[in-house]
Amino acid sequence: ISVKVKGTTKGAVTDFDGNYTIKAKTGDTLEFSHVSYTTIEKIVGTSSKIDIAMMESGNVLDEVVVTAIGRKFEPKKSTVAIQTVGGEDFQSARETNVVNSLAGKIAGIQVTASSGSVGASSRVILRGATSLTGNNQPLYIIDGVPINNENKGSSGSGGGVDVPTGMADINPDDIESVSVLKGPAAAALYGVRASNGVIVVKTKRGRQKQGLGITFNTTISMENPLLLPSFQNSYGQGGNNEYFEWINGTDGDGGVDESWGPPLDVGLNFVQWNSNGEPAPWVSQPDNIKDFYDTGVTINSSVSLAGGGDDSSYRFSVGNMDQKGMVPFTEYKRFTVGANGSKEFGKITSTISVSYTKGKSDNLPVVGYNNENPVQQMIWSGRNVDFNALKDWRNLPLAPAGTAAAGTPANWNTVFQNNPFWVLETNRNTFDKDRVVGNFALSMKVLENLTLSGGVGMDFYSQLQTARQAVGSNNAPNGSYNEVRRNRIETNTNILANYNKNLTDDLNLDVSFGGNAMVSRYKFNYQDVPQLEIPGLYTVSNLRTGQVATSIGNTTESKINSLYGIAKFGYKDYFFLEFTGRNDWASVLPTSNNSFFYPSVTASVVVSEMMNNEGDSFINFLKIRGGWAEVGGFGSLGAYQLQNSYSLNNSWGATFATVGSTLRNPDIKPESTTGIEVGIDSRLLNNKIRFNLTYYNQTSTDLIASARVSSASGYTSAIRNIGEMNNTGIEIQLGTKLLDKNDWTVDLDFNYAKNKNEVIDLGGLESLVLGGQWSMTLEAREGHAYGDIVGSYYQRDDNGSIIYANGTPQIVDSKTKVLGNVTPDWTGGVNLNIGYKNWNFSGLVDAKIGGDIYSMTTSWGRYAGVLDETLIGREHGVVGNGVMNIGTVDSPVYVQNNVSVDAETFNKAAYSNSIVESSVFDASYVKLRQLQLAYKLPRKLIKNTALDGVSVSIVGRNLAILHKNVPHIDPETSFSDSNGDQGQEFGQLPSARSIGFNLNLKF
Repeated sequence: ISVKVKGTTKGAVTDFDGNYTIKAKTGDTLEFSHVSYTTIEKIVGTSSKIDIAMMESGNVLDEVVVTAIGRKFEPKKSTVAIQTVGGEDFQSARETNVVNSLAGKIAGIQVTASSGSVGASSRVILRGATSLTGNNQPLYIIDGVPINNENKGSSGSGGGVDVPTGMADINPDDIESVSVLKGPAAAALYGVRASNGVIVVKTKRGRQKQGLGITFNTTISMENPLLLPSFQNSYGQGGNNEYFEWINGTDGDGGVDESWGPPLDVGLNFVQWNSNGEPAPWVSQPDNIKDFYDTGVTINSSVSLAGGGDDSSYRFSVGNMDQKGMVPFTEYKRFTVGANGSKEFGKITSTISVSYTKGKSDNLPVVGYNNENPVQQMIWSGRNVDFNALKDWRNLPLAPAGTAAAGTPANWNTVFQNNPFWVLETNRNTFDKDRVVGNFALSMKVLENLTLSGGVGMDFYSQLQTARQAVGSNNAPNGSYNEVRRNRIETNTNILANYNKNLTDDLNLDVSFGGNAMVSRYKFNYQDVPQLEIPGLYTVSNLRTGQVATSIGNTTESKINSLYGIAKFGYKDYFFLEFTGRNDWASVLPTSNNSFFYPSVTASVVVSEMMNNEGDSFINFLKIRGGWAEVGGFGSLGAYQLQNSYSLNNSWGATFATVGSTLRNPDIKPESTTGIEVGIDSRLLNNKIRFNLTYYNQTSTDLIASARVSSASGYTSAIRNIGEMNNTGIEIQLGTKLLDKNDWTVDLDFNYAKNKNEVIDLGGLESLVLGGQWSMTLEAREGHAYGDIVGSYYQRDDNGSIIYANGTPQIVDSKTKVLGNVTPDWTGGVNLNIGYKNWNFSGLVDAKIGGDIYSMTTSWGRYAGVLDETLIGREHGVVGNGVMNIGTVDSPVYVQNNVSVDAETFNKAAYSNSIVESSVFDASYVKLRQLQLAYKLPRKLIKNTALDGVSVSIVGRNLAILHKNVPHIDPETSFSDSNGDQGQEFGQLPSARSIGFNLNLKF
């Protein structure tokens, strides 16, 4: 139990037997508090011993939460929607990126992990997209410091590398709590960067007690692919069903990277890539893709020391995470050091915190349609190919001269692919990042009711990425090398005055006024060597004679100055009215439009307190809240985008200047999101039922986009305020205590969120292209939800049947239409906790229902004949389900299609990169996200030791897909966390099923 002298920072914590010591004088008030218990106050008299008994509150309403600009208060006094997750949720079932741990636990949050790759990025969306082209993810605050969470990787549909985002730099063992501020009303105080909500991370602090508290926590987990495509194992490499000719991997059937060849396992023998020119058995390799993957291993450990005295506290932590990927030769490591402390000097209190993170990888895998991506050739490879035989590439013969991969280790196909193990070990993509986040603050109690505080926060990182391709690489025969260096520093200097006073016995006033100055500096340098002079030497100076290197560098700086204020009135501790206002001056906007004001007004009524029904066993707590707010955003607008300027380029031995193809806008305005919100919070039946309902309606206007213009203007696009978008939805949280008796506790929690998104206006544009791959585009369209999947489609008759000609489906020429949308209909989660004495079992199921995905795995896998669906009609042909025209073009007469074609012809006509409709699927899923079994050693066993607590647990993450509609893949996937990469898939590394063991020791 925490014991504190009220009005001071003097405190202590009781031991297992309830003993405590604290320095206090007669007349002081001691506060005894603990989460889930009612706080008790006792006045110190003449006795040196005070005993008290704690009473369970059951509703956790006395727990203090951290909200905007570090303000703290009890949840019952909140006027906005805030949901908090405790640090323990991140520390036993640890994820590489802590935001993945929020999936299924917060109503209204959508978390998408891009893949099971080491260091893969994750995307978080609160209450739908609010910007057309800008970052739709929330602002992250760590101990009052805004941190940069941008994905600085290069991943996309055409390749590139996905790199860890900013939140992956956090050691989960340092987290005390995470508060999610979902809507404009909760986030308005953060101004222009908070239009998508705010996630506030509070890290652990030292405790003001005598003695040193030491905690050691370690998790060892193993990862394997959760899901792999279903492959056929009846036909092998080649382009026909009767004969296979291997020559050199480039010519003959050996140059065909498809599986329309002769039948397997029927006694045939052919010369193959690894048979030394002699015929060898033509047999299937049913586990060749499964065997390609290793068992990934992640070891995540940390140790912390915490303590303090009557007027000080401190904490120091060290963490190390070492992740070996499922894909051979890939890994990611993270080392963290964190320290914080506070010291009281009379009326002045100082706090300081600093964390350092070293993130490093010697190889991150390539994604998308790129032959450096090993998964790509798995979707094309012959089903007779033994991938295990490719592993020992150093002892394989070299591809012969004159072939596409001359001089490199042999591969089953050298026209399009290199040996995948050689690629992974040789053509590495490195990542090296140093990051420092720090904060220093002072607060002074000037008067009894007036406190002044101020501080400086900093977020700095330096990042180096390199990519190398060895001589003989399929798409870089002479090798290549490039490196990208990034440095970014953001400082926030703030000052705040707070006045809190009871104006009368019933009326309380809490007023704050402050300001913030943000300065951000970013430096970028890119150097590319397209061909190497000396093989194996990867430096920017190793340029092949006659080639020209590319060097691009720039430095940007931006500033935001802000003033803000809060006034909160509390009447009889049951009615609360709060006003906030913030004015930002942003340097990225023109002088005429760079000042903008963001207000909010919110209120809540604790009906149960007002009705004085404290003893009511049916309604224990009931609060009604509501409000209106406005926040803003920049969209995709960055520094120096108001006026067109010249860029210097060096090519063909000369330096010249270009003005660019995008017309800048000196009159651009900031984006704005305005919303209303109402909600109910309640605790019923002796706190056995917890219920929270929120309804919101928010509209974003003046959305910034780079819109297409006539090329006759000299430009291809122009930056404009063109868009308007609306999000309307509900969020429901329902918790029940099913059992609390005889050492048993059973809790069941549900959350559900439904968001309806609509693009209302695009300024006259038919659509705005956000991204895409091959013939598919991802677009915003008026009257539709954000993220339409648009592409080519089949010809159909008036009844909707596909029209066939000569046995194959026909496509509507040169036309596209909306085939789906990536926005889900609703999301939800179910969390079960069962406790018995020192045992605890928990399970989490989460769901995303609705939305669509375009799967190129289906398109290419069926085109190449590797998926199990391509077995249909191999022997007797395929008759497509549809109609055919036996009349004329002008007077069609449709009858049931009865023309049979061979399976290869049918699949190549029905599935390819030019036919989008065939591979758009419902992206719904229900996942068994987590299971955990934990045991805490009884206190009596460690009472006379240095240990304060011992717990062990077995944890499984991402264990099973209980329901899905898309074949072959996990629908929770994307190329990266960017807007334009959502709802698309090709060659993503499979998501990972993780099973681990956790040990936690406290001294």
